Amino acid sequence: MRYAAEWPDDDPHANFKREVAEYTRQDPLPTLRRLAEDTGIPFDALVRYALVKWTAEGSEALLAMGPRMIERLNAVCENAETANTDAARLQAYDQLRQMLSWLRLPLQDP
Repeated sequence: MRYAAEWPDDDPHANFKREVAEYTRQDPLPTLRRLAEDTGIPFDALVRYALVKWTAEGSEALLAMGPRMIERLNAVCENAETANTDAARLQAYDQLRQMLSWLRLPLQDP
């Protein structure tokens, strides 16, 4: 199914919706069907494989945290660069380290 909705600019999920709209312009099923024929792997198993592999790579964390978290991570760097001091950059590193440690927790301890 193609996703072609419209949303307001201030939608907190606008970036993700834009990406879904772009990626759903293509139909992945012919590729998966051909792969199933070529390998002898059942089509349903390939679909499941693709979905699980994608989510197991940490992408589900990105989806769960959404654009707001990405902006929070980026703001740490931007603030440090605006301050333009080594101390600010070291503080940003420590803050990012803590934030990433929290985000990695589900990947480390499933």
